[in-house]
Amino acid sequence: MTIETTSAGVLALIAIMTVVTLITRFGGVFLMSFVRINPRVESFINTMASSVLIAIIVPMAVDGDLGALAALVATGVTMLATRKPLPSITVGLLAAALVRYLG
Repeated sequence: MTIETTSAGVLALIAIMTVVTLITRFGGVFLMSFVRINPRVESFINTMASSVLIAIIVPMAVDGDLGALAALVATGVTMLATRKPLPSITVGLLAAALVRYLG
């Protein structure tokens, strides 16, 4: 199946992705409404969040450009120093922007 990359095709792709995203989001909440949240399930959910982050970060660290590496290092150092995610993300974004602007 192919969809032409005309304006209508692009809008159709966006609509399809929107529907799929909503189905997975609401479907996950619906399915989890039948699961009893005990300490073991809570631990699994917390671990999955970390696994997803690591799955995103490791390829970026291995194959990323200098801006990606600067963002990764700056975010990690700031997170270790402040233990606050929002300032760490901000510093990482600024580091990537600065390296890419200068480079």
